[in-house]
Amino acid sequence: MGNPYPQAVLVPDQLRKKTALTSSQLVRQLRSCKVCRFRKVKCDRVKPCHACCAHGYPSKCAYDTDPEDTLQPISQVDEIRNLRDEICELTATINSREHQTRNPRRLAQLQNLFDVIRSAPLDVTNRIVADVRRSRWGKHEEAISVEPANGAEGAKHRAVALRSFSSHGHDDTIDTEDEADYRSGHHDFSRSSSEDSEDSSYGSICHMGSSKPMLEVFIERFVDAFSPEVHTKAGRAGALRRAAGIRMFSPILMDAFESVATAYFGRSIQDPNLEASGFRLYPRVLRGLQQALQDPERSKAESTLVTVILLMAFESVERTASGSLLAHVHGALRLIEHRGPENHIHGVEHLLYTELRPFWVSAAFITRRPCFLASEEWINLPWSANTSNRDILHYLLDLAVEVPALLGQFDDLQMTADSIVYSVHEMTVKQTSLWDAVADLTERFCQWKTQWVDTYPDGPPREVEALPSEEFPLFQCRDFRTGGGLMTPTKFVYPDLRLAQTMCLYYAVRLVLSSTDTRPAGRIGPLDQYALGCGICRTLEWYIQNAAGNMINRLAFPVRVAWEVFPEGGPERRFMLDVFKLVEKRHALGLWGSGMSELSPRAGSPQAEPPEVVQNG
Repeated sequence: MGNPYPQAVLVPDQLRKKTALTSSQLVRQLRSCKVCRFRKVKCDRVKPCHACCAHGYPSKCAYDTDPEDTLQPISQVDEIRNLRDEICELTATINSREHQTRNPRRLAQLQNLFDVIRSAPLDVTNRIVADVRRSRWGKHEEAISVEPANGAEGAKHRAVALRSFSSHGHDDTIDTEDEADYRSGHHDFSRSSSEDSEDSSYGSICHMGSSKPMLEVFIERFVDAFSPEVHTKAGRAGALRRAAGIRMFSPILMDAFESVATAYFGRSIQDPNLEASGFRLYPRVLRGLQQALQDPERSKAESTLVTVILLMAFESVERTASGSLLAHVHGALRLIEHRGPENHIHGVEHLLYTELRPFWVSAAFITRRPCFLASEEWINLPWSANTSNRDILHYLLDLAVEVPALLGQFDDLQMTADSIVYSVHEMTVKQTSLWDAVADLTERFCQWKTQWVDTYPDGPPREVEALPSEEFPLFQCRDFRTGGGLMTPTKFVYPDLRLAQTMCLYYAVRLVLSSTDTRPAGRIGPLDQYALGCGICRTLEWYIQNAAGNMINRLAFPVRVAWEVFPEGGPERRFMLDVFKLVEKRHALGLWGSGMSELSPRAGSPQAEPPEVVQNG
């Protein structure tokens, strides 16, 4: 029988040698990313490639190339940035031709104003908003002049002027075409009659509006608030900033950032129309999130996790319903468990787990039941690649994750105390087991404080005299040594924000744990509990005055725990109410203005059962 492949025999040796891969061809083959090679799918050799973006893992797109090879994969981020810069340059050229009669000095001032809006404090912003509004309606004809050298005051003026021009682009209703223009940054502003005047600040601002999309400004302001650039001693805060950098690779993430950033900016400058425009996008974000959660593969994508956490931030600002914030916190916690610890070792996922770990542990406290966070793999595996270092706070959380199980054990014991199912002996065994566990954990908390706080490299907390101030309420408490009269205790001063946050969480955890401690001897009594609550209050002034952006949210759970220690109508709660109002005004956080009742870890609280991951409010 003849050879079925005769041509294979006739191929000369010289031709066979040419089929061997050269080194350059091998490098070219390796230009496909690691994930695509592993999945055996086509790679477009862009970084991050389309396949990785489509599956929700843009940060895991990596390439292996020869060290001597100078060719590198194209970066989508760089390409998009170059295209945006080119569009801005062309737009600026067109605008300059249309407005050659404008005052160059005024346009330069307004451009500078536009660029630094995100650093503007809100107290002066709100004051100058009225001036800009009057200028628009002809009641204030002189333009607001802002020089770059004006420092902080100049930044405040800049923020106000930008808010003026942004509020004109949002009516109560926005049709599809208008929304598309809004998302692209090309607004059709309704101009006042004074716009054509050379002295009209509003007209100049409208002219400048197309040089940079407004959405980018909103997102920058939001990221600066919820993910500020801080020193490492303040604690890591870059998770949402990193997430914002990959939002262009996920439609749901784009919508989520647009919704929360627009609503936050509108609330911070007290613009109802702008705030409402962010609300209008919110249902679409919820629908997209529900679809992603129902998909087995997309539910594990980093974009899905980021979206859930963005909605947490949104609810801390808006509180669309009484339990909406806790719904998203518990939803994020379940999603983290679903993804597994191996998916929180690198990239954005690692930052979202480690930076926000106090929130996840606090959510477990509220449920009062054993939590997966207490397992060995969740305590150690996310740090196995040395992506970040475990510091004093995380060593405290390694102990704190054991408390929810003790809370559940205490609740079960209380429910069965009067039951005829268990004998007296069985109840005594259960009670002794709980007491032993509480005593052991209390001892380890004391050891942690001795090891980490008392020997802190920059020194332990210091006590200084508390003086009355117009900037912050004065904390007063009861002096039980003199029969319960009022006294002004010293306030705590810390070497850095990380230690301050850690100590507040330490006080809160000890308070919650003490609620399960009914031992006849050696337990934390009411006076000790009162002192722990006062420790949190004595820290608030230093932390709030030194924390960047909305890092104050990191103390939300400890503050709520302290609130429940103090009696109603007392000076302690009056102080905390003043703090709630101060934080809500300065940081535009509706959560603090509500008193944070949903964060209560008390047994039998309405929030004990975790709601669904998303609600329409």
